[in-house]
Amino acid sequence: MLRNKGIFKGVFLIGFIGALLTSCGSKKDIVYFQDAADYETIVSDNSHVNTFKVDDILRINVSTLDPAASVPFNLFSSIPEGTNSAPQQLDYLVDKNGEIDFPVLGKIKVVGLTPEETKELLREKLKPYLKDPIINIRLSNFTITVLGEVNRPGTYQVNGEQITVLEAIGLANDLGIKGRRDNVLVIRDFNGTKVYTRVNLTSKDILNSPVYYLTQNDVVYVEPNKSAVSQSTLDNRAGLAVSIASLVITTTILLITRN
Repeated sequence: MLRNKGIFKGVFLIGFIGALLTSCGSKKDIVYFQDAADYETIVSDNSHVNTFKVDDILRINVSTLDPAASVPFNLFSSIPEGTNSAPQQLDYLVDKNGEIDFPVLGKIKVVGLTPEETKELLREKLKPYLKDPIINIRLSNFTITVLGEVNRPGTYQVNGEQITVLEAIGLANDLGIKGRRDNVLVIRDFNGTKVYTRVNLTSKDILNSPVYYLTQNDVVYVEPNKSAVSQSTLDNRAGLAVSIASLVITTTILLITRN
């Protein structure tokens, strides 16, 4: 009888320790867009056009049918003497006053304007100098940062004019299994003002979120779920747990051999 009780206690303690070291999750914690029905069509009017912010770097090119006429309105680097290298086009920094220093035209305030609005403003100011100018504007420092429980955290360059929060997570190789999908934080900065917005990736309502389309320098943070937090605590106790398990096994063996 004593032998059986010893075996039972040993098995119970080993099982209890094993249960502490493991955790489980459910489908509802992991699957995206759980409330989207089969063949459901969602028409979203959520649209977004980025506006320029302080510290943005703009690549602006002005061209006309007469190339020589547009040269003074494009910013190029100087060519060192004795070299055959071609001049490189320079970018414009949006300063702390929200302005760029444009050749001939001087200071122009662009902060808060969309690329199209900036084009129209430049066309109007260039009317006395150029006929039907073609203006191209590109944001050179459009980056977003993805942090937390993702497979590849980091800062990523955006090549187009817009990116969604889902595409940003895709750049980071998706969330890890321990990332919390129902409470993803987007941190947005506009000229020193921080705005914090949370989105739920498990719901289709994310398509209507004001941060579904990201802006330059947005930060997406994925916090750990309960399993990750628990595992972190358990990892600190892992050495102790292994020692206890070894002691239980040794004690059980001794009880068996003595009886």
